[in-house]
Amino acid sequence: MDSFFAQLSDSVSKARTLEDLTRPLLEMLEAVTGLESTYLTTIDLDNGLQHVMYVRNSHELQIPEGLTVPWGDTLCKRALDEGRPYTDCVASLWGDSDAARLLGIQTYVSTPVRTDDGALYGTLCAASSRRQPLSAEAEHVLRLFARLIEQHVERERLVEKLQRANAELQAQALTDALTGLLNRRALMRELTQLAALAQRTGSWLLAGAIDLDGFKQINDTRGHDAGDEFLCSIAVQLQASLRGGDVLARMGGDEFVVIGLGPKLDEDGTAAAALLQQRLAFATVGRHPAGTASVDYAGASVGVACLDPQRVDIEQALRESDAAMYRVKLARRQQG
Repeated sequence: MDSFFAQLSDSVSKARTLEDLTRPLLEMLEAVTGLESTYLTTIDLDNGLQHVMYVRNSHELQIPEGLTVPWGDTLCKRALDEGRPYTDCVASLWGDSDAARLLGIQTYVSTPVRTDDGALYGTLCAASSRRQPLSAEAEHVLRLFARLIEQHVERERLVEKLQRANAELQAQALTDALTGLLNRRALMRELTQLAALAQRTGSWLLAGAIDLDGFKQINDTRGHDAGDEFLCSIAVQLQASLRGGDVLARMGGDEFVVIGLGPKLDEDGTAAAALLQQRLAFATVGRHPAGTASVDYAGASVGVACLDPQRVDIEQALRESDAAMYRVKLARRQQG
């Protein structure tokens, strides 16, 4: 018995995944019960299915690992419903079970595996094609192993929840709360990676700055909620105008930035910058929602700089795009 607990302690301490824990437990369960097959299942109550996750088959009876069967036809459900965890006369007791008949199960024992909130996760089972008595010690071990599996399942679920929460926090830290676009912090990371890619591929780096002329008036006359609605509409239209690989970010207020790769350095990068500028500017023109009524917007000031990634750093790229945008803004004012 000392060796059994030593083996159990070793298995539990070394387990990193549910499979790492379950496989040795099934081997020990087979040794304790003397039954041919030991296995762990999961139960999908919503879809009425039971799935055999892990199996140890040692003799004649072969429970297929990965088998999925209707939950209503399983011995596990019958055992739970009737409060009968063990029987050595399956054929006479539950002879209408297709699964038991096809597999040739005569002796069967199971215990439920539940989550912390009491929901049914699955079952830990053992079965044999011949009649086999079950000792009180074996029943105790079965329940003990089920509790160990329950604890590990909860630990894995907790880790998954923490990972999801961490991913959400990271996403929030890199996302503009209003528009859902990347924020300045995320843009700087993307710009660093894109500049490195432009260097490796020998391509121009395109950086565009977008300033929403007249936005302050919309905010002042219609209110901040209307201004926010207008910003979100602009963001959607800008996002839809991007090429594959382009990155759009909101820098704050009414300022947006677009970065992307241009053509090869031996080709005309200024033409590509002009095309991107036209597309972005056109995307902002039109009717946008802003509170109780829409705004017929004449378009933003957009400037796009064409940059040699070997000669500029990311801060300079942003300055160049700002300078290009202000030249456009000045020209629009002079024309107006």
